[in-house]
Amino acid sequence: MENNNIEQEEEQDLFEHFNIVVDKGQSLLRVDKFLMHRLENASRNRIQNAIDAGNVLVNKKTIKSSYKVKPNDEISIVFAHPPRDTEVYPEDIPLDIVYEDADLLVVNKPAGMVVHPGFNNYTGTLVNALAFHFEKLPTLPGNDGRPGLVHRIDKDTSGLLLISKNEITMTKLAKQFFDHTITRKYLGLAWGDIEKDGRVEGYIGRSLKNRIVMDMYDDEEKGKWSATNYTVLERLGYVTLISCQLETGRTHQIRAHMQHIGHPLFSDANYGGDKILKGTTFTKYKQFVANCFELMPRQALHAQSLGFIHPTTQKYMEFEAPLPADFKSVLLKWRNYAALPQ
Repeated sequence: MENNNIEQEEEQDLFEHFNIVVDKGQSLLRVDKFLMHRLENASRNRIQNAIDAGNVLVNKKTIKSSYKVKPNDEISIVFAHPPRDTEVYPEDIPLDIVYEDADLLVVNKPAGMVVHPGFNNYTGTLVNALAFHFEKLPTLPGNDGRPGLVHRIDKDTSGLLLISKNEITMTKLAKQFFDHTITRKYLGLAWGDIEKDGRVEGYIGRSLKNRIVMDMYDDEEKGKWSATNYTVLERLGYVTLISCQLETGRTHQIRAHMQHIGHPLFSDANYGGDKILKGTTFTKYKQFVANCFELMPRQALHAQSLGFIHPTTQKYMEFEAPLPADFKSVLLKWRNYAALPQ
């Protein structure tokens, strides 16, 4: 869950309005840099133009680009740009519900399904499906258009998501995510022969070259602290099956972390895993990998297990989702390939 509370709301037809409450642990940072890392598709030039035009207010006062944000600052931004549609339209989409009670439910999300409505994805999302199945789901401040959600997983990542059915449950679960007491394990298939268990940590932030991907930095001004522990489950020659446990929950965290240590997830197009990174030059091998990519044209990542303290009963609960068919098929192919005499 993001530490910074970002709210995007519609003001008028021609404007896009964001409200951000800076989190308590934020170090001093220039407001233009801060906003560039917090707002998707917002260039520094666009932000500076908004500041110059008086369209960026901190604590209801205009500021200069050199202003340094402080903990608990309230930032309001207006961009001259069409707003995103934050209304959720109910749609009758089947849900794979793993567990449900009066307070929450656990859903097994298929790969390819977007979690919540956003730019170019206003329909067909998990939230649209939830809106159809439940009359009213709660939202947290700054969580407009994302009823019930206290965390997210990427569109092309499969696996478990926890959904709140009322405000009290949502607040308590959000606190568990914020305190990093939720247990989340992912199965991933990574390029390369990973010899031993390890840990990746560092500051993660949007890439300066490509805003749809995340990069690792050694400077806290450029990103947020992130940490992933990984365990080697099965070494299959040119790829390795790993289990990843999140200590933090940043955007694309596992995908960016594995790329950072030279082991991108198999078939992850955004992080370089959709090319043959290890192996032989034989045509037969190239065709084998191409067949695997065709079977699984998305990153080999599955949110396998989820553990948390139930907000009402105070009992620890843990759920597990089996590997989906595409991941299972590709894993079987690699096992068979690794068993062949090389």
